Amino acid sequence: MHDMIVRLYGLPEIGELTSALARRGIRIRRCMPYELLTLQRWVSANFSPKWVSEATVAMTHQPPGCLIATHDSAILGFVCIDATMRGFLGPMGLIETARGQGLGRLLLLTALHEMHHLGYAYAILGGVGPADFYRKVAAAQDIPDSTPGIYEDLLPDSPVG
Repeated sequence: MHDMIVRLYGLPEIGELTSALARRGIRIRRCMPYELLTLQRWVSANFSPKWVSEATVAMTHQPPGCLIATHDSAILGFVCIDATMRGFLGPMGLIETARGQGLGRLLLLTALHEMHHLGYAYAILGGVGPADFYRKVAAAQDIPDSTPGIYEDLLPDSPVG
C-alpha cells in the first residue's frame, strides 16, 4: 500500500452533502474526550487493533483529532487527523452498512477541510487501501516510492510465543 497526497486549498464544498445527510439524521462531529472508551471499543470491534492505537493518539490532541459519523447516537464511521504523523489523515473507516451513501465522501472531505483550517496546505494519506476513492473524492495523487513508507517493520497485533 502506498501513500497519497491531497492539496487542501480548493477542496470541494460540503454544505449540500452535509445538509442532505443531516436530513437523514446523520452527522459528522468531533469525538469528545469523554467518548474515548466508546470509540476504542467501536474501532476494535470493526477494524484493526492498530487503528485503535491511532484513534487513541488522535484523541489526545486538543481539540481531539478524531471525527465521527453518527446516526441515532451510534457510530457509523471515523477518521483521524495527525494520528501517526503530523499532516497525515487516517485511519478512516465506515461500517459496511454505511457505505455507498455519500457518508465516506463527507467524512473524508470534512476531515480535509478541518486540516486546512488547522493550517495545513497538503494532507498525506498513509498506506491507502481504496486509492480510487481518494482520487475521485479529493483529487489525491500517488506519492512515488512510498511503499511501505512509514509502515515498515510493523509489530504484530498480538505477542507471539
